[in-house]
Amino acid sequence: MSKKYVIAFDQGTTSTRTIVFDEKGTIVSISQKELKQYYPQSGWVEHDALEIYNDQLETFNKAVSDSGINPEDIAAVGITNQRETTVVWDKKTGNPIHKAIVWLDKRTTHICKDIEEKGLSSYIKKNTGLVIDSYFSGTKLKWILNHVEGAQEKAEAGELMFGTIDSWLIYKFTNGKKHVTDHTNASRTMIYNIKKLEWDKKLLEALNIPLSVLPEVQTSSSDFGFINYEGVAIPIYGVAGDQQASLFGQGGFEAGIAKSTYGTGCFILLNTGKKQVRSKKGLLTTLTCSLDSEPVNYALEGSIFAGGASIQWLRDRMQVIEKASDTEAICNNLPPLKNVYVVPAFAGLGAPHWDSKAKGSVYGMTLDTGREELIKATVNALAYQTKDVIGAMEKDSNNKIVTLKVDGGASANNYLMQFQSDLLNVEVDRPKMIEVTAFGAALLAGIKAGVWTKNNITEIREVDKVFDPKMDEKTRKKNYKGWKKAIKRTKRK
Repeated sequence: MSKKYVIAFDQGTTSTRTIVFDEKGTIVSISQKELKQYYPQSGWVEHDALEIYNDQLETFNKAVSDSGINPEDIAAVGITNQRETTVVWDKKTGNPIHKAIVWLDKRTTHICKDIEEKGLSSYIKKNTGLVIDSYFSGTKLKWILNHVEGAQEKAEAGELMFGTIDSWLIYKFTNGKKHVTDHTNASRTMIYNIKKLEWDKKLLEALNIPLSVLPEVQTSSSDFGFINYEGVAIPIYGVAGDQQASLFGQGGFEAGIAKSTYGTGCFILLNTGKKQVRSKKGLLTTLTCSLDSEPVNYALEGSIFAGGASIQWLRDRMQVIEKASDTEAICNNLPPLKNVYVVPAFAGLGAPHWDSKAKGSVYGMTLDTGREELIKATVNALAYQTKDVIGAMEKDSNNKIVTLKVDGGASANNYLMQFQSDLLNVEVDRPKMIEVTAFGAALLAGIKAGVWTKNNITEIREVDKVFDPKMDEKTRKKNYKGWKKAIKRTKRK
């Protein structure tokens, strides 16, 4: 195989990146650009889709230039993306008709209420694996069609296109030749039937969304078109939503493997195999990365809205830390907290609580509570929220999780990983390379291109550190009991 490099586009909520991997799965170069957030109203979060495309193109050019590789040696590109963020663009001009509505955005709460009143809750749970929430892209699409002048009429005339960020980037990088997505991204729209593997006509009718605006759905490792780069045709062979890409990059393509990604939000996935497990504990059922040669697998997922975002809050809004990495030393130097809890429900509570009205809260403060206690309680909250989700997964799947594979920026925090292990009473396995999300997308593309096989994943993945639980059972139970009281007081439902 002469083509030895695979490139990953990693388009996230706060940054846009391009990473070049060699055939050993080693990072050759990375280029990153911070993504501007727009907050037009309270609870509204937007991105500029053209800015995302231009940033991705800029980082692509820089990563290839910095690596010094020949474009002809690039075997394929894989794309991973923030999943539910919604773009609608004009088919003729190729320009967005509105800013991208981000997954964190809450403006469609009233649309969700209307859907509930139509009695569609159980149908949606059964057929899409999701719950009715403004988090998902179907209601965001409806909002744009309702609120941009002439959009509904244009959509019905076949003049508009909808996509999550993967579809938008593919469309732009293939010069408008491809309007496609993959199973993982489609399964996060609340309008895709994960049993039949097709767009759900009943839900499209309920939301008044024309089928013509939707992308074609493909397996995650397949042909998504070509990028013309300096006269070289580079295929896009892999596409997956960020959390499923992370699960794949951790080797989680078999039933029983669980992973947690500590990013802007925290996302825990458990592969349940070919069986669609319907959660009774507030979790979602979603599709894992799919390969052409294999049937689709399902996963249980718990989505925590404020993970790293709560650390950003400490830095940018509270201004009590200069950088996120400062939190590790602060937490290590402080004695264990006594009944101080931060519940970072800044965008409501996600799984397993699903309370969109909840607000961020602090409990247990006394005159002794200061800046460092607030920081430590906020870091602890990432682990507590993860325990909530893992507990629900174990009950739904009737399986005890013995190892949690971790990745994402905050997984570099040794204090947090040890506290996570202590709370769960299981080992926490962190790989040497924590860029697992991008690596998952690269793997999908590389498998299609013939650079790797699925069996190579476990060979390439190297363990950095395994954290074993050290906390005694009495302390573990006491700490978690206090957290559950804080959650109960925070919930508005």
